[in-house]
Amino acid sequence: MEKLKNLFKAKADKSAAEIKDMLKEHGTKKIGEVQLAQIYQGMRGITGMVYETSLLDSAEGIRFRGFSIPELQEKLPRAKGSTEPLPEGLFYLMLTGELPTEADVQELTADWQKRAKVPSHVFKSIDALPMEAHPMTQFVVGIMAMQTESIFAKKYAEGVNKKDYWSFMYEDSMNLIARLPEVAAYVYRRKYHGGKTIPSNPSLDWGANFAQMLGYKEHGFTELMRLYLTIHADHEGGNVSAHTTHLVGSALSDAYLSFAAGMNGLAGPLHGLANQEVIKWIFEMQKSIGAEVPSKEQIEAYVKKTLTDGKVVPGYGHAVLRKTDPRFTAQQVFAQKHMPNDPVVKTVWAIFETVPPILQSLGKIKNPWPNVDAHSGALLNHYGMKEYEYYTVLFGVSRVLGVLAGSIWSRGLGFPLERPKSVTTENVKAWLKGEDTIWE
Repeated sequence: MEKLKNLFKAKADKSAAEIKDMLKEHGTKKIGEVQLAQIYQGMRGITGMVYETSLLDSAEGIRFRGFSIPELQEKLPRAKGSTEPLPEGLFYLMLTGELPTEADVQELTADWQKRAKVPSHVFKSIDALPMEAHPMTQFVVGIMAMQTESIFAKKYAEGVNKKDYWSFMYEDSMNLIARLPEVAAYVYRRKYHGGKTIPSNPSLDWGANFAQMLGYKEHGFTELMRLYLTIHADHEGGNVSAHTTHLVGSALSDAYLSFAAGMNGLAGPLHGLANQEVIKWIFEMQKSIGAEVPSKEQIEAYVKKTLTDGKVVPGYGHAVLRKTDPRFTAQQVFAQKHMPNDPVVKTVWAIFETVPPILQSLGKIKNPWPNVDAHSGALLNHYGMKEYEYYTVLFGVSRVLGVLAGSIWSRGLGFPLERPKSVTTENVKAWLKGEDTIWE
């Protein structure tokens, strides 16, 4: 897709020149101060990287190139007969900073369709794993198996000029995005449907084709995939999957190696695996209480027991957000339209009314509000996808759009190897006594 590629090159060249001038004039200026607690507590809140595709505001939530989720639902192109935005449109926006036309999106869809052929050895690599392997394990093995197709790796070995690195990262990213839904669908069909795969349909858009390869033909599920793949695509650069992809990419690892690393981060319980934990917790609560739709009083008692047992309420809280996650709200609106009487959905809404006041009463919770994971499982469960271990793979298919758009930008701007400074606790003790000036 040369139009999109050339548009990105023009944007990147202009931005790189602006950054060079800005650093020349202001490069020694300080941006805030790092607190001792921050270096011990996950570098929380330290501004330490540039990530062009999205920004997370603690009060407003995620914005993709300045656009909120409701704005994107209104402005991004849709498929015929659909009311949900096409993920292709969001990728175009994140990469270029410009809202795409319907023609732009159709061209991008067609380009991905042409690139979508997955090499046969990828499926053989997945098949070498035991069936009981977690879906994310199988998914990451499939991604790594595709690394044999890396154009960047081949060109780098040939000694390509570093000014052209971005071009081959672009090609790898476009190929990986195009092929990922089939790999993800293969994992699902292998693990849960006896290996009976469903071939790709190149006449469908990216999200719709993924839905049909999974085996879901209902229009509502296709609509859900378009929404899901859009709202989960990016969440600025500091989260584990985005930062890991960027970090590994800064070593000039190709898109496959970088994205696989990011997916290993997404598989953690404190990141993408949380969507699995939410629906599991709801099912356990329903079973424990013995009610399909527990009352608010029953939910309150179960939540308090969860907290007393030293556990967290999955789906609530966020490292940055200090309000209800707009992605939760988007899914709530979808549910109100498509499945308002679903028992699990109604339970999610009852939890939403019950949990925040309880967490607020504890006094130490900075964000008692639901995040994106609090709702997604209920929607998937409604359409029959009850295999909650697979939910994080869906998250990964969506997240590829944001992290690889960010990777193309990082390569286009020539960002260097990421190498922050670390210190030992002995250094810290000496510094507190005035005996070590390592930070001064």
